[in-house]
Amino acid sequence: MRALGFLCFALLGQGVAAPEAARSTDVISLVARSGWVAKVVLLVLILFSIISWAIVFQKWLQVRRARAQTASFLEVFRRSSKFSEVQAVCRTLVGSPLVALFEAGYAEINAQVRSQGDRPAGGAARPTLKSLDAVDRALLRAAGGEVRRLERRVGFLATTASITPFIGLFGTVWGIMTAFQSIGQTGSTNLGVVAPGIAEALIATAAGLFAAIPAVYFYNHFTHEVKLFAADMDDFALEFLNICERNFT
Repeated sequence: MRALGFLCFALLGQGVAAPEAARSTDVISLVARSGWVAKVVLLVLILFSIISWAIVFQKWLQVRRARAQTASFLEVFRRSSKFSEVQAVCRTLVGSPLVALFEAGYAEINAQVRSQGDRPAGGAARPTLKSLDAVDRALLRAAGGEVRRLERRVGFLATTASITPFIGLFGTVWGIMTAFQSIGQTGSTNLGVVAPGIAEALIATAAGLFAAIPAVYFYNHFTHEVKLFAADMDDFALEFLNICERNFT
């Protein structure tokens, strides 16, 4: 009975000590107890994470708008019999990259037609193009500009994905160095002395992964979306050139 009583008191003592240990190793308290280097590292990682999520939200809205307006533009483009009819709706669909391609091609067609001046009375009834290659080059320039616009700020996600784990690792290494210095000063290798310092050090690694993992996913996602838009622009350019060849040559 006496041994059973001692066992009960020991279990009760552990039950009381466990919440105390849990409270002392709580994440907020660990951050509060960490050194200035660890706090600077965490601040940098938080800034990277906030900026990355802001870019993700902005690009998600941009891609969603571009998808919806591209579908609407293609419907109008393929239904219309004249480029002037398509030009009339372009102002309401500026989010679509195909609109920039159409406007660039249409501007080149108008420039070539105007450069011909007045045609003779017995001349051709419809305008002709001097160079279909010039229209193609105008479309290519516009496509390059639209790809750059779609890729804007996506590179920051790649930077976040690649650099934040190393920043977190730096904070962890610094924290472990500090923990070992504390062990050397106290001369104790007790787990209760070592564990809080190691836990403080590992927070930086966790924060670095927290910033990097979403950045990797969304960087790949938006890169894939840009490739899809680039393919759509290539298809539209070919379709536009075919129409020009049929009607202006």
